[in-house]
Amino acid sequence: MRILGISPAHDSSICVWKDNKLEFFAKEERYSRVKRDRMPWNCIDLVDGKIDAIAIASPTSEFSNEYMKQILSKKFNCPIYDYSDKHHLCHAALAYYNSNFAKSLVFVIDRNGSVVEDVMREAETVFLAEYPEFKVLHKNYWVFNTGADADHQTLAVTNKMKFKGESFNADSTMSIVKVYESATSLIGQHPLENGKTMGLASYGKDKPFIDLFSRGRPNDNLFVHDYFVEKDQTTTLFREHLGLTTTEVDPNNYQEYADYAYQVQKQTQEQVLALIKKYVDQTGIKEVCVTGGYALNVVANSHLFKNLPDVKFYFEPLADDSGNSIGAAQHLYRTLTGDCALAFLTDNTFFHAWQPYLDKAIGDATTLNDIVELLIQQKTVAIFNSRAEAGPRALGNRSILFDARNKDAKRIVNKIKKREWYRPFAAMVLKEDFQKYFHTMGMKSCPFMNMSFDVKLPKEIPGVVHVDNSCRVQTVSMSDYPHVIVDVLNLFKEKTGCSVLLNTSFNLAGEPLVETQEDAIRTFNNSDIDALWFPQTGKILKKDIL
Repeated sequence: MRILGISPAHDSSICVWKDNKLEFFAKEERYSRVKRDRMPWNCIDLVDGKIDAIAIASPTSEFSNEYMKQILSKKFNCPIYDYSDKHHLCHAALAYYNSNFAKSLVFVIDRNGSVVEDVMREAETVFLAEYPEFKVLHKNYWVFNTGADADHQTLAVTNKMKFKGESFNADSTMSIVKVYESATSLIGQHPLENGKTMGLASYGKDKPFIDLFSRGRPNDNLFVHDYFVEKDQTTTLFREHLGLTTTEVDPNNYQEYADYAYQVQKQTQEQVLALIKKYVDQTGIKEVCVTGGYALNVVANSHLFKNLPDVKFYFEPLADDSGNSIGAAQHLYRTLTGDCALAFLTDNTFFHAWQPYLDKAIGDATTLNDIVELLIQQKTVAIFNSRAEAGPRALGNRSILFDARNKDAKRIVNKIKKREWYRPFAAMVLKEDFQKYFHTMGMKSCPFMNMSFDVKLPKEIPGVVHVDNSCRVQTVSMSDYPHVIVDVLNLFKEKTGCSVLLNTSFNLAGEPLVETQEDAIRTFNNSDIDALWFPQTGKILKKDIL
């Protein structure tokens, strides 16, 4: 059976799931070149052959309307299943099926889940997953508005849920992610750019601060909604900071912004920890999946890992909505076929759809030694190799590399990428040297770059050390996944004694990851990147200054 999964909201994507395997995956932004683009029509046009069923994994009916269904029905002539009331289930299905756990708790910590009767939306969900069932243990919702009429509508809906015996909270206009979003709004960023807040938080000071949560729920008295209808987004602002909202954090005047970012990082991760600990203790289940947008918070993931040492965690690499096309397709496939076999997705994220056609005439001949020498000479080297990464992390196929030993690396590369000054960079390290450079908390590897670690040898790799002595890490090895980047690191280590490189995504600020050779060359020409390497053809483009 061949299932088409479609995730049509922000970070839209599609996938084809055939006979319990991923056949095809594509993210719309890589083709439209509009970051986080909606409605994946470009991707849908790439699908050919017979489709037996379609799952539309929209968080609201807005994106699974009759118009869209009519177009899909004409193109594929098959049944269409609407998953707009199962947004968190799509997140949970992807994480659970990929975890290889037979039985697991799945925690979905999300910004905007499915809408319930136009009065509230999913915020956090706790599932007990065991093939073939997903049992909801508890849900937290955030409600749209307050006031007599709104409260009456919410009460009517929650009374229905109580009658069904469902375990839930629906007593706040906020959620864990929306509390976090309040700091992101304060620095003038889009609500989906919470990673910037995470970077700024490390500059904050831990000092007495008002509680953003009360008895495990967001403290509504501290927040006010600000609606931007034309942008179709809702942001939240901390009342005391309304007059401080800025679009650019000044490196000479940042402390108040950083201090608040520190608090939302600290207090939200404590709430997630408490939620997970509660249900681990109640059920005795110690295999845990974490997904939803908050699962991309590497600092929080490390906090969970450190404070629950007896729990075996799986943090989903495609935790944002781009992964929901796969989650929905997998779930529908199992529902229709009854196939409950474990189906681990992949041991990497290099499964984006585009089959690269490379113009082999482009560039000059180069060798691995040439590439390593450029890095030693403090040059930035962009790599364009095979299929792009499917998730939000660049893991070596669409990366920009730089020497981690350079103490000015963050300033140099942030300037090239046109990023904010306070944002850190990840480290790529040989797996066998992971424990040499980082306090690994007992972990043997971290291939998906989804956790942060304290640095053991900050003076040896200052370019990837954040202000709080932490670093987001990707481990690589031929035994886990053969890749040319392992050869680069081995030769770099042979020549310098260091097996760590700075690794960041091959794109400029505000742009999606490069997808095609043309995208790569355009980005190279429009930036100060020194060299662009095509390992498949053994060719390189270099700026004249080289």
